[in-house]
Amino acid sequence: MAGRVTIDEGVVYGQAGGDGRELRCDVYRPEDHDGPLPGVLLIHGGGWRQGDRTQLRGYGVLIGREGYVCVAPEYRLVPESPWPAQIDDVRAALQWMRDHADQLGIDPTRIAVEGNSAGAHLALLLAADESLQLGACIAVYPPTHLVFGEHVDGSVPLIAIADDGGSLELEREVSPLLLASPSFPPTKLIHGSGDDVVPVAASFRMYEALHAHGVPVDLHIYAEQPHAFDAEPLYGRATAREMVHFLGRYL
Repeated sequence: MAGRVTIDEGVVYGQAGGDGRELRCDVYRPEDHDGPLPGVLLIHGGGWRQGDRTQLRGYGVLIGREGYVCVAPEYRLVPESPWPAQIDDVRAALQWMRDHADQLGIDPTRIAVEGNSAGAHLALLLAADESLQLGACIAVYPPTHLVFGEHVDGSVPLIAIADDGGSLELEREVSPLLLASPSFPPTKLIHGSGDDVVPVAASFRMYEALHAHGVPVDLHIYAEQPHAFDAEPLYGRATAREMVHFLGRYL
């Protein structure tokens, strides 16, 4: 494994809405790499309703050791802060990375986004925004279709983020599958075939949609593995190696 990583914890990257609450992130910097370096925004999971920025600490260290500056932000959670607070906050974190690129030692033209579960959903929504010009996206067991109404193949219910049940309009706005386009950055999808939280079909369908648009897209399915399988250290290290390889190809 490569060199050491310095972790700056609780760095303020912005304020939440109009309530003045500070939003914080943890920054992982490789000690023995010269900048400016590529950056990676790491977005935690937890069903949009729980979890915190420390969940992806392992990835921050493992990816950081290979010469990437990683930023793991917190974001407001449902139901205390209704949608779209979650996507607004991670978008603000991405902008903070670019605005502070010199201090962070980041090349602002080489930034990728990575997320797990609900964080992977947010990562894909950032990737769908052409104006953000991301270099790459990695989504680990991502919800890709949040459906209003009856379940369809690979979907999860929209009520997961919308306590009022949502609408067809919101479904179109928050479902990365429905936002797939040729402008997506190169994307890597990782999923376990034994996932009973987010169906593995979510990643298959996203792969097919991106591939149809000519987007460079990888799909790795881990046989029989459940949701959050990478919490087990062996799989976490293997997944981190995949991420580093993918980031090296496109950043």
